[in-house]
Amino acid sequence: MRQRRPGVGMTGFASLPPVAAAEPARRELEVLQEIHGVLAGERFALLTGAGLSTDSGIPDYRGPGAAPRAPMTYQEFIGAAENRRRYWARNHIGWSHLRRADPNAGHTAAARLEHRGLLTGLITQNVDRLHEDAGSVNVVDLHGRFDRVVCLACQRRYSRSLLAGVLEELNPAFLTEALASGVVEMAPDADATVEDSDLIEGFVVANCPACGGTLKPDFVYFGENVPKDRVERSYAMVDAAGALVVAGSSLTVMSGLRFVRHAAKLGKAVVIINRGQTRGDDLATIKLEAGVSESLTWLAAELPGL
Repeated sequence: MRQRRPGVGMTGFASLPPVAAAEPARRELEVLQEIHGVLAGERFALLTGAGLSTDSGIPDYRGPGAAPRAPMTYQEFIGAAENRRRYWARNHIGWSHLRRADPNAGHTAAARLEHRGLLTGLITQNVDRLHEDAGSVNVVDLHGRFDRVVCLACQRRYSRSLLAGVLEELNPAFLTEALASGVVEMAPDADATVEDSDLIEGFVVANCPACGGTLKPDFVYFGENVPKDRVERSYAMVDAAGALVVAGSSLTVMSGLRFVRHAAKLGKAVVIINRGQTRGDDLATIKLEAGVSESLTWLAAELPGL
């Protein structure tokens, strides 16, 4: 029978990434020491979610205090030109915000854990590429990446920065007017909500320069399946590990929860570090409700190398 610990609280962060993670409070430290005992001498797989990137100024979907969100589904995106116009207008604003985000202490700690040989691999549900920016190498971008777009007709891929230049040429005053009108909220998938609906309706969408087909951000929408090769590679990371650590994910969607269930089925320890409940709490060997950046930074400093 796995030992389960009740979650404990931790104070919040500022919206900008800290220079260094704060020292864990006493009760968090006690649970971290238990986690240390579970992970010491083991290579483990690390699964991260939006809660890791909040310290980089990127809001999450379901964390405590997060605004309710209704992301556009894949079916809505391909179903109507007006939906694509609305999405690309909002994404054009979100991209301008997300591309300026920097890795925080948690991303740095994850890279350090990998470089010290402690990880079998890193699976992230985030599309922000901050793990790679921090120096992580063996990463599965489970839901894709925000810095590329794909043509649904010819499957060619283009950089999002290239598309940004095209969209700016097609909509020269849009960003200035949109930001002046008031951005209600940002989302971790580079989406944004804008108050001025007339501004959205006038947005000009770019098509594939090669075939004229429909362009889509190169990440997995709600209602869209994760590519099989990413899932298989992620399972292999869990299979090769002695434990699975989940950091900053509510595990609400099956794309992440399945790896927790898989690890538990194999009898591997499951450690969950997240503010608030997750769908995997009943499978956790240890659950810690605490700041993800502080916790990963502590583990990266304290766990012995292999």
